Amino acid sequence: MSFRNDNLLSLTGLGMKTKSESDLRSIFTELLNKGMHGICFSPYLEYQKPGSLLTEEQIRVKIELIKPYTKWIRTFSCTEGNEMIPRIAKEYGLKTMVGAWLGENLAINEEEIANVIQIAKDGCADLVAVGNEVLYREDLSEEELLRYIMQVKSELPGIPIGYVDAYYEFCNRPAIARACDVIFANCYPFWEGCSIDYSLLYIKDMYHRALKAGNGKKVIITETGWPNRGTSIVDAEPSFDHAIRYFNNIQNWSKEENIDLFYFSAFDELWKTNDEGDVGAYWGLWDKNGKLKYSK
Repeated sequence: MSFRNDNLLSLTGLGMKTKSESDLRSIFTELLNKGMHGICFSPYLEYQKPGSLLTEEQIRVKIELIKPYTKWIRTFSCTEGNEMIPRIAKEYGLKTMVGAWLGENLAINEEEIANVIQIAKDGCADLVAVGNEVLYREDLSEEELLRYIMQVKSELPGIPIGYVDAYYEFCNRPAIARACDVIFANCYPFWEGCSIDYSLLYIKDMYHRALKAGNGKKVIITETGWPNRGTSIVDAEPSFDHAIRYFNNIQNWSKEENIDLFYFSAFDELWKTNDEGDVGAYWGLWDKNGKLKYSK
């Protein structure tokens, strides 16, 4: 009798490799219909980018597309119309992780902080993220970021407050980890050049490093995903097959282990090619026209 270790195949993602495109699409559709924990949400239209003013209508159109498939949405900013998203999401029955975008412009930072505090006081934020990859981009010092975190915490007692960055930033900066109520960790095997075959094992290691850095605090994976087109990074190859396999494996794992996870992202965003190259435009579960890319 031959022995096939299905558990090992599932853990590494190799099990998905043997499935046909039709099988992968069927699994994707089943998982999506069961519902994701959360998804990263930006409502930009094809010609828009950060700096563009959003309208309530375009926000509603895009929330209506994702609403049947997720319990939570994560936002990235509280200016330029993004401040409307949490209120609208609440109208549709979604929970919200609301982000204040921080950068080098201190005046904009103050507006973001004031708006995220008001959104939360209005009852439209279930989690608050003070900054996104600010330390990774080196836009602010650790001390500056800590002041913003403590300011928001002082204004919003009872609401979990955290900061979003790559998982290893919390390992390297214990003061940031201590300041957060929750560790918001971005975990991308793709960006670290990991082959799709070992991507699930890789993200598990990322998650456990964040857990260790949090010293008992809850860890939420605030971003992870895989692009379906673009240029490879070492052994990480963008493709339809790899993107759908990654989604299927990650959703199964997060449900089995009861891990809160926000998938990146809802929609393809063409503006991201400016910062991330050609691969930046193809992380969405929906394409730029609002069509699901992987369903059967």
